Amino acid sequence: MSSKRIAVVGYGNIGRHAVEAIWASPDFELAGVVRRDCKATPPELSDTEVVTDISALDTVDVALLCTPTRSVLDHAKRYLAMGINTVDSYDIHTSFLELRGELMPIALQNNAVSIISAGWDPGSDSVVRTLLEACAPRGLTYTNFGPGMSMGHSVVAKAIHGVRDALSITIPLGTSIHRRIVYVELDLGVSLDEVATLLKADPYFSHDETHVIAVDSIEALMDTGHGVSLIRKGVSGRTDNQLFEFSMRINNPALTSQIMVACARATFKQSPGVYTMPEIPMIDLLYGDRDTLLARLV
Repeated sequence: MSSKRIAVVGYGNIGRHAVEAIWASPDFELAGVVRRDCKATPPELSDTEVVTDISALDTVDVALLCTPTRSVLDHAKRYLAMGINTVDSYDIHTSFLELRGELMPIALQNNAVSIISAGWDPGSDSVVRTLLEACAPRGLTYTNFGPGMSMGHSVVAKAIHGVRDALSITIPLGTSIHRRIVYVELDLGVSLDEVATLLKADPYFSHDETHVIAVDSIEALMDTGHGVSLIRKGVSGRTDNQLFEFSMRINNPALTSQIMVACARATFKQSPGVYTMPEIPMIDLLYGDRDTLLARLV
């Protein structure tokens, strides 16, 4: 079977790892990288087509949207209208259904597939939460992130006027309650209090305890490690006190991009439409013959 051609849109933390994950995948060919600025091409992309618009690339079967969450909608709408499958890591839990609703008619009309919120949370953790709820239909699930870097929150902080660079660290307080510590590198003359006020009002931060700290260098603090602990305590049938735990410690962008590449594979096995990860058969994420996979996994 011929390889599918996959484009990476955006070349930040996730985009760089996505390229590596594609290179490691036997069923994908990197069609190219889409960037806002192609003047200074990184050395590792010297043999890769780098363009400012996806239309400049030869055939693209699927696009990985390695862009900030708030730009996903515009990119996805355009590529789906071109008949290109899309995968994104949209990470605003409270609004992904709206994204799904806006993209669905475009995907259906153009015989395309979009898998949204395909990171690790939302994404693979969503699948784990679904399985745990099947194990104990009545009960509570707690998702405790960190400690570690939140890429989405860091991007939001960087977008505030006067912030040269930023790093948002998530600290788990237990029972799905978190503290955000945001380190910011400010332009000269910018008020920390004004930046903190704007940041705390943003929906990414407004629901959590948030502390904003000015530092001289974000680079000196940077660590892309993260993690999660999922705990469900509930009832199986009529039996109480069923306790399930899942945890991982990971490199945030590397895992996000790997899941996106797996979901890109799954787009070719779904009917046209828009999907989240719990809606996709897990085996569709894997490369290989189905019977061989089942023999190993079941």
